[in-house]
Amino acid sequence: MKQSEFDAWSAGQSYEHYMGRWSRKIAATFVNWVDAPAGADWLEIGCGTGALTEAVLATAAPREILSTDSSADFVAHAASQIRDDRATFKVADAAHLPCPDGSVDVVASALVLNFVPNKLGALAEMHRVLRPDGCVVFYVWDYPGGGMGFIDAFWKAAAEIDPSAADLDEAERFPFCQKDGLAELCRDAGADEVEISAIEVDSRFPDFEAFWHPFTLGAGPAPGFLKSMSEERQQQLKDNLASRFGSGGPVLLPARAWAVKACWTSES
Repeated sequence: MKQSEFDAWSAGQSYEHYMGRWSRKIAATFVNWVDAPAGADWLEIGCGTGALTEAVLATAAPREILSTDSSADFVAHAASQIRDDRATFKVADAAHLPCPDGSVDVVASALVLNFVPNKLGALAEMHRVLRPDGCVVFYVWDYPGGGMGFIDAFWKAAAEIDPSAADLDEAERFPFCQKDGLAELCRDAGADEVEISAIEVDSRFPDFEAFWHPFTLGAGPAPGFLKSMSEERQQQLKDNLASRFGSGGPVLLPARAWAVKACWTSES
C-alpha cells in the first residue's frame, strides 16, 4: 500500500460531510448482512464518527460494543453523539487492540482496513481477540472498480490539473479492495471461511456546489490534496469537475462497498 501524507482522519464534523454520511447508508445493510446473534460482544476498529457503532446498536442487539479509533478527535466526537450504556469508546489502533485473548464475538470495521499499513498484522490481532466461534467483519469501498464515484471523479479531474495526483488515487493505492484481492488477504491471514458481498447505495448531491463542498473541508486524502494546491489550481480543478457534471441539477454517483466476513474454524 502506498502511504500518503494526506491520509489524516480527524475533525469529526468535516469527515461526516465528506465520507461519514455515505458510510452510514452502507452500515445498516452491512450489519443486517453480518447477521450476528443477539447478545454478542462487539469490538469496532476505526469507529470514526460512529456510523457503524450506531448501526450495530440499532439493529444487532449487542450485549456491548467497544468502539476504538486511533484518532482522539474521532473518539471524542463519536462518544459525544452516541449515548448508549452498551457502547464504550477508547483510543486504540488495529495493531494493539485493548481486549484479552478470546474475549469478543465480532470484530468489525468500516472503511478502515485499507489505511492500515500492516493489514495481515491487524487481522492477526483481530483473530487473537476472537472467541472460537467469532468472526471478523468489515467493509471497504470498491476503489479499483470506481465504486466510490465522487472520489473517482475527483482524482481523474485532479490528474488533469496535476499529474502527481494520479499516484494518490485510491484506485491505484488500494488495488486489493476488490473481491478477489480481499479473499486472498483473508486467506493469507489464515481464515478458513470467507464470505464477500457487494453493497451499493447512491451518493446524491442536490447540486454541484454540494458535491464540491466536502472536498474543501480538509478531512481525508482528496480534501487534503486539494488544500495543498494553490488557489488558482483549486479553481481549475473545480471548473474541470463542474464541466463534467454541470452546475444546475443534482449529481448522482454510485457508492459501492465490499462487505467481508472472515472466520477461523481450525486451531492455529
